[in-house]
Order: sequence, then structure tokens, then C-alpha cells
Amino acid sequence: MLELRYRGSCPSPGEAVSPPPREGEAAGGDHETESTSDKETDIDDRYGDLDSRTDSDIPEIPASSDRTPEILKKALSGLSSRWKNWWIRGILTLTMISLFFLIIYMGSFMLMLLVLGIQVKCFHEIITIGYRVYHSYDLPWFRTLSWYFLLCVNYFFYGETVADYFATFVQREEQLQFLIRYHRFISFALYLAGFCMFVLSLVKKHYRLQFYMFAWTHVTLLITVTQSHLVIQNLFEGMIWFLVPISSVICNDITAYLFGFFFGRTPLIKLSPKKTWEGFIGGFFSTVVFGFIAAYVLSKYQYFVCPVEYRSDVNSFVTECEPSELFQLQTYSLPPFLKAVLRQERVSLYPFQIHSIALSTFASLIGPFGGFFASGFKRAFKIKKWHVSFSVGIDPESWSFKCSPKNPAMNRLKFSVLLQSHLKGRTEEPLAM
Repeated sequence: MLELRYRGSCPSPGEAVSPPPREGEAAGGDHETESTSDKETDIDDRYGDLDSRTDSDIPEIPASSDRTPEILKKALSGLSSRWKNWWIRGILTLTMISLFFLIIYMGSFMLMLLVLGIQVKCFHEIITIGYRVYHSYDLPWFRTLSWYFLLCVNYFFYGETVADYFATFVQREEQLQFLIRYHRFISFALYLAGFCMFVLSLVKKHYRLQFYMFAWTHVTLLITVTQSHLVIQNLFEGMIWFLVPISSVICNDITAYLFGFFFGRTPLIKLSPKKTWEGFIGGFFSTVVFGFIAAYVLSKYQYFVCPVEYRSDVNSFVTECEPSELFQLQTYSLPPFLKAVLRQERVSLYPFQIHSIALSTFASLIGPFGGFFASGFKRAFKIKKWHVSFSVGIDPESWSFKCSPKNPAMNRLKFSVLLQSHLKGRTEEPLAM
């Protein structure tokens, strides 16, 4: 039996049977190999358990400390927790909206910096979650490579933006011309350098975990950097393409919370038990009305509707132009059922107001699923509270990028064009602004 054990198979008839290996030689060597193999198997099994872990096995990430100002705690100490939460959310929401107005007043460049700041903070938040949940403390270069890839992707996207919108400035600088001419090659080379560093950082005991985190980093880059880049692209087309969708999301968060707080009875989704159908429906109609009015107000001003351009002679961004037909009052013939309700045959509207209906509908119907996604993400990784609020609205569990224009095509929605054509009927001469 000992002989067959080391041979691994029975000898065929007529085959010479070799003597068993001498003690301390082949047997000892195989035993050493077998022990090493067992250790490697144990390590693979230990990290392979990441695939089969249930939600109860995932470590709980500690919640951030309560940062409510002491003056608010004292002033609201006599209220129930429900109304205390109401007042805290309301006061902090008004504060954030006021700061948002201030940033808008400071111009497009500050809004771009705000978007970049949110992008970096979101990336840091999600990477930190993966770092803690998957016990990545011993992975070599993990955090360094994650931030390196963030820089590479931002260099690629925003280098293209600089080439498109700062052409006059680039043409004056010879060094910048070289960078722009070979921008894509340089971006590719930088990414390849990061890829090679990742391969060189692979450690025998951590192969699977390192590939987990490599994929985690790239998905995070896709979620954060791509969307923020598209948001900034829309900003260059005119602040109105940024403000109406973003403010629609904020309005939807606020009004859905208000309707749910006062009238909510019917649960909407198990993933987020506090969300109600009453809040969802009330938020939808409120957001459509708000978007229609906001579009009317913003369409009056060149500051919001003109594309952002860089003027080298004044070394700053300017928003001066002749507004396009999209932002000029036009007369539309009403459908028969609206004529009976409004008791008039024609109405003067900015064409962008029709676009706003589509944008607000998207914000109301699809936007909340960003909040549901965030709720599911929190529960999957046992996160008590985000370290960064992902929304400018009243609901801190919603994501700021869930309905900022996902891509420039949102600016040219076919739905709004068809609806505009249907309402317009007979084209009248544009009215003076």
C-alpha cells in the first residue's frame, strides 16, 4: 500500500515494480511539496470565500459620527425624533441651496470645480468601502494605483475638453500643442504604465483579491469620472443644461419627502421602506411643474443660456451670444382638449420649456432609482451612513449624478422635438423677447 500510494497508480501486469522510495529522500521531498500545496490551497480557499460570503458575513462599516450642530440639538430637544429630523433636514437643505446659489453666481468655472470636487469625494468614498469590506489592507500599491488610474482617466477626458474649448489659448503655447497633438497616445501610455504596475504588484497569496479590487476601481471610475465629464460638457453648452436637470432632482427629492412625510401611507419599494407611493407621485407632478417654471425663468437670461467660451483677450470665461431659437419666445397652437381647459387657442412659450418636461419626467421617474440603488448599496455593505452626502437635495441617500444630464444627447431629446412639433401646429413668427 505504501508503494502504491507514492506511485499514484497500480502497476500493470508484467510491469516491474520499483522499490519504495527511501525514507528522507523522494518521500520527504513529496511530503514537502504536498505541504506547500496544501498551504496554497488553504490560502486560495480563504480568499475564495469572498465569492460565497453572504450579507451577514460582510463586516459592518462604522457609521460617521453625528455632526448636527449643538445649537440645533438644544433648540430641537423638546421635539419627537420625527419632527426633529424634519427641522434638521429643512434647515440644512436651505443652507446647502443657499451655498449652491452662491456658486452659481460665481460662474461656470466654480460649478466645474464643484463637479470635480464631488467626483473626487465620491471616488474616495467608494474605494474606501471596497478597501474595508474586502480587507485590502495588505494589498501592495492598491490605493496608490487607484488614485493613479483616477488621474489617468481625468487626464484623458479633460485633455479632450481643453483641446475643444481652449483652442485659442492652446495655439499660443508650443508645449501645449505637443500635449494636445499626442494627447491620446500619452493617455494610453499612462494607462499602460498603471496596468504594468498592477501586474508587477501581484502577490501569490492575494491574486484573486487583487483582481477583485482592480475591477472595483475600474467600475468606480466608470460611475464617477464618466458622468462628471459629461456634466461638465453640458456646462460648456450653457448653464441651463446643467441647472434645470440638477434642480429637478433637488426638487424631486424635496417634494417627494414632503408628500411622503405628510401623506405617505403606501410603501413603494422594500429596498427603501420609508419611500411611499404618495411621495413618488407627488414628487413627480411637483417636479414637472417646477421644471417648466424654472425653464421659463432661466431662458430669459444670456448668462444661463449662452455656451461658455474662453476669451484669451480677457483671460476668462464669457457667456455672451445671440440666444438660439430654443430660447426665444414662440407661439404654439394648443391641442383641442387644452383649448377647452385654458380657453385660448395659442400660447407663447420658450421651446426649451418643452425640453424641460422631458428632463423633469426623467428626473421624477428614473432619478429616484439612483436613491434606491444607493440604499441597496448601503445594505449590501452594511453602511450606516455615507461619509459624503451624494445629493444637494433634502435626501442625503440620493446620488448627485443620478439625473444630471447623463450625456449631451439629453440636450437634443427626440421626444421634446416631436412634442414641440405637435404643439406648434402652424409656425408663427417668433415674438420679441
